[in-house]
Amino acid sequence: MHEELENFERNHVWDLVEPPPNCRPIGTKWVFKNKQGEDGMVVRNKARLVAQGFCQKEGIDYEETFTPVARLEAIRILLAFAASKGFKLQQMDVKSAFLNGQPPGFESAKFPDRVYKLRKALYGLKQAPRAWYARLKSFLLKSGFVMGSVDKTLFLLSRGGDTLIVQIYVDDIIFGGSSHALVSSFAEQMSREFEMSLMGELQFFLGLQIKQGPEGTFVHQAKYTRDILKKFDMGDSKPKTTPMSTNTALDADEDGEAVDQNEFRGMIGSLLYLTATRPDIQFAVCLCARYQASPRTSHRQAVKRIFRYLKFTPELGLWYFSGSSLFLRGFSDADHVGCRIDRKSTSGTGQLLGTSLVSWSSCKQASVSLSTTEAEYIAAASCCSQLLWIKATLSDFGLRFGKIPLLVDSTSAISVAKNPVLHSRTKHIDVRFHFLRDLYEKGDIDLVHIASENQLADIFTKPLELQVVGVDNALIKGEIESQWTGLIALLV
Repeated sequence: MHEELENFERNHVWDLVEPPPNCRPIGTKWVFKNKQGEDGMVVRNKARLVAQGFCQKEGIDYEETFTPVARLEAIRILLAFAASKGFKLQQMDVKSAFLNGQPPGFESAKFPDRVYKLRKALYGLKQAPRAWYARLKSFLLKSGFVMGSVDKTLFLLSRGGDTLIVQIYVDDIIFGGSSHALVSSFAEQMSREFEMSLMGELQFFLGLQIKQGPEGTFVHQAKYTRDILKKFDMGDSKPKTTPMSTNTALDADEDGEAVDQNEFRGMIGSLLYLTATRPDIQFAVCLCARYQASPRTSHRQAVKRIFRYLKFTPELGLWYFSGSSLFLRGFSDADHVGCRIDRKSTSGTGQLLGTSLVSWSSCKQASVSLSTTEAEYIAAASCCSQLLWIKATLSDFGLRFGKIPLLVDSTSAISVAKNPVLHSRTKHIDVRFHFLRDLYEKGDIDLVHIASENQLADIFTKPLELQVVGVDNALIKGEIESQWTGLIALLV
């Protein structure tokens, strides 16, 4: 608490003045939190003095209340890129980051001729995150950094043939580069400008556990997995070797017994965050998430099956090879009329940078497809849009690509994309999906046929018997050994 108050004085957060007449000041309260490391041990005690609310809300500029944050795909891309280039990422934390920002003033509805302004942002104010981002962005740009063209939390600095990459997630900063001197210089520069906590090599970030070694980078969420198993009383459950049985067919089950909606939504929310490093449960979790409005016993049993699979494979994750070639490719697949309720199809996509899986998705399509060809075509268009975003992000890293291969296991869908004439069988497809054809004609995307048995995106469209061979409690060690087996299970 003393440290927090000293930060207020150092940053000159406010001026102590008499309150205006007939106006209730903004209240404050203390919030205490223990910050844990990847081993679950408390590494830091945090105390924050937080604003409780505004005396007038009518004058707030809500366009100034949101701040960009790094997407999980962007973090995975950075990890894969760093592993392929052979440099390790570092991490730093800004102490009392929001106190460094300057929020906009807001006009009182009761006193329109007066504008009340804090000298610095305060925790709890809606403007605080954006004010901090504006302050940090201004400093980095003045220091010679260039902001990413599509990712506004990515900043790059080129100097003498070396490159420094900085990724921002509010007050957590990941950075690394090809020059040790450039990395050290940046850390010193940030420490002079802000009060920083230099945490060394990146190991634990947003619940992701990261092991950087000479052979590559291993990303997993073993701690988080054990935490949610304990939270939902599944720690002593019987393990299962697959997240969902192949004969599972969920529907609304209106005659089934209703279960606690809050508990069910909590389980789904916890599992959705786990999919950041677990593509093997993506389809099963997204399928169960469709029934959050009115969950039944059958739905809860399906969710518990996923937890029992996590009990069997708590330390499975993503493996990014060191020295992997950086070529981009995408996989798309569809399960035609897979939903038993509205007969909509399911799209599954996966994007790989070299041998590193950096992005994936499993989602129900917005409209009913009249044929397998249409479902596959829509899935390919969805994969294409993600490939374009990844391509634009990697262009900021200095990578250039020609035709990006998009692997589809439907020859008819490929023929529709290559046919410049809209005939009767495709005229009803939403116009927004036809940009796939346009990109093919421009040479940005190359549609390639792949055999169904080699289609990696298949695991995002239906429950498959992915036998995790050789993975048991004795073999999983949380290091690279367990991921080799996981790589075989997910990608081969």
